[in-house]
Amino acid sequence: MGEFEFPQALIDRVESLRGRLHPYDTLEPSRTALVVIDMQNVFVAPGAAYEVPAARGIVPNINHLADAVRGTGGVVSWVQMIYDPDQPWSNFYHNMVDAARFERMVDGFTDGSEGHALWPELDVRDGDIVVNKSRFSAFLPGYCDLGDRLAARGIDTVLITGTVTNTCCECSARDAMMQDFKTIMVSDANAAVLEELHVAVLRNFIQVLGDVRSTGELVSMLKDGAGRVVRPAVAE
Repeated sequence: MGEFEFPQALIDRVESLRGRLHPYDTLEPSRTALVVIDMQNVFVAPGAAYEVPAARGIVPNINHLADAVRGTGGVVSWVQMIYDPDQPWSNFYHNMVDAARFERMVDGFTDGSEGHALWPELDVRDGDIVVNKSRFSAFLPGYCDLGDRLAARGIDTVLITGTVTNTCCECSARDAMMQDFKTIMVSDANAAVLEELHVAVLRNFIQVLGDVRSTGELVSMLKDGAGRVVRPAVAE
């Protein structure tokens, strides 16, 4: 997406609420997870059924963040939307979309299909978490166990990236915050179909839900956090 800045009126409002714009000034790298939402062929590939063209543009930033998180002791997790007939979501699939779109979703979201697969330019490595979700949110208990898996690893901070900013990324970020994760949406590593929808989510999120930072800011914060770790002295 394009260059992102908060309008001064919003900055003034947020600072009046908590005394500063950003709620989180530092990161503890070993307790930080990168969460990559729905960067699958069905959303990222040119001409795909639910193509989000801007999603291809955020791949370098996601990979850069993944490298920084791994390199400073954190966790990288890749989340994929799945159609699960054992967990029917009638309200969405039969009321929010028409029959033809429903069939395309089944084709694109079925585990093992080409559409369900992660975009091949993503830097997925052994040791990363790869998990399915059957609802928009990756932090909705009963439909994705990512929150439990991250908590079990001692994670308390999540960096939300991926697509679509105003649907699955926003829902995941909200639910992560509700589960008491410090939640940061990455301004230049989320993508939506329309720029105005992307911007609206980020402007709303920073007010009472969490933080919004750029890739560059977060990489610097991770490196600074790693430098603050006190290591035991080595006996000579």
